[in-house]
Amino acid sequence: MTISSSLNAGVAGLSGNATRLAAISDNIANSATYGYKRIEADFHSMVISSQGGAYSAGGVRSTTQRLIDESGALVSTSNPTDLAVRGRGMLPVAQISEVQNGNGQTQMYLTTTGSFRTDANGYLKSPSGQVLLGWPALADGTIPTYPRDTADGLEPVLINVNQFSGEPTTQIDLGVNLPAVQTEAGADGAVSELSVEYYDNLGTSENLNIQFTPTVPAAGSSNEWTLSISDSAQPGVTIGEYTLVFDDSRASGGTLQSVATVTGGAYDPATGGLIVDVAGGPMELNIGLVGAADGLTQLSDTFAPVSISKDGFPVGNMTSVEVDANGMVRAFFDTGITRTVYQIPLVDLPNPNGMVALDEQTYLPSPDSGSYFLWDASDGPTGDIVSFAREESTTDVAGELTSMIETQRAYSSNAKVIQTVDEMLQETTNIKR
Repeated sequence: MTISSSLNAGVAGLSGNATRLAAISDNIANSATYGYKRIEADFHSMVISSQGGAYSAGGVRSTTQRLIDESGALVSTSNPTDLAVRGRGMLPVAQISEVQNGNGQTQMYLTTTGSFRTDANGYLKSPSGQVLLGWPALADGTIPTYPRDTADGLEPVLINVNQFSGEPTTQIDLGVNLPAVQTEAGADGAVSELSVEYYDNLGTSENLNIQFTPTVPAAGSSNEWTLSISDSAQPGVTIGEYTLVFDDSRASGGTLQSVATVTGGAYDPATGGLIVDVAGGPMELNIGLVGAADGLTQLSDTFAPVSISKDGFPVGNMTSVEVDANGMVRAFFDTGITRTVYQIPLVDLPNPNGMVALDEQTYLPSPDSGSYFLWDASDGPTGDIVSFAREESTTDVAGELTSMIETQRAYSSNAKVIQTVDEMLQETTNIKR
């Protein structure tokens, strides 16, 4: 019985070391594979109780575990949609075959790195067929509230590389100085004119035509102007008219004192803005707060548009797509527009090593890994997303080669045990002779 148990222990040793060698060979083979997580083989002794009788060798049992929670070093690349996770968390992806089938909700897989580029259909896809998943943004670039404990809100990131985009103008800030001498008695009452370009809802260039007409008194100074606004998209129509009075005191000389509405939207003294209705809808015209020197002023004898700023852009072409550290997928256009089109969450699990390992460095949550949660990148326990980067394999080739030598010696020793048992059994057989 003891000799037989020795033989069984030797066979178990061969099997265990063969398993360890298989893990080592897999690690070395994938030493240059981006995102590869190394496998670790472990041995566990088996004890067979003899209950006071002859001792029996139990042998050894081997187990393997893929160390998914280990992170490899990050290396820089030249592709803005090469992504890697720095810290805890994983990127959600789907298989392109499932996306193309269109049979409903795609299965969410997880990975820590990927080289994503737009394919013929515009999907951000890796060479191995993984499509990046994200939450789609609304038209204004905001991300709605999506459930965090399920992948139902995630969609394949689809980038229309031929997309045109414009942004209508909704606000114009006027910083203009009006000549104080024009409101004095005897002035010629010359009208000061200003044309400000804006972009309508279709990206077409239009103009607000603004006229400042001074009130010339019979004596002294009126410090009063009439502001008239017309829209090039509505010829011959005055969309707003206001009476402006400026302060001439020593403390606040040259600043707005009051604004009275004749026609158009009312002036808001809390914001310094007034609303006018251009052809495409309401637009805010900011002329400054009462008593402030950052909007319309009346100083000296010069008409000067000091500062005019506005939002909105003409129609432009998409030039590139990048993902920032918080997972926001931003599309850049040649007109200077930047639009948020998706948000990539980071998925975290209590036990990443409990996930099911699949091909192409992808993993599937399982009961052993625990319930997952979708975090904003850099929020909670998760790290951030690094673009222009890939994660290297976690394999340490020098360490694996050292382990290979140890495994070879252990395998040879177990083979020697089997050979010795065989010789002892041969001696036992020879007793009969």
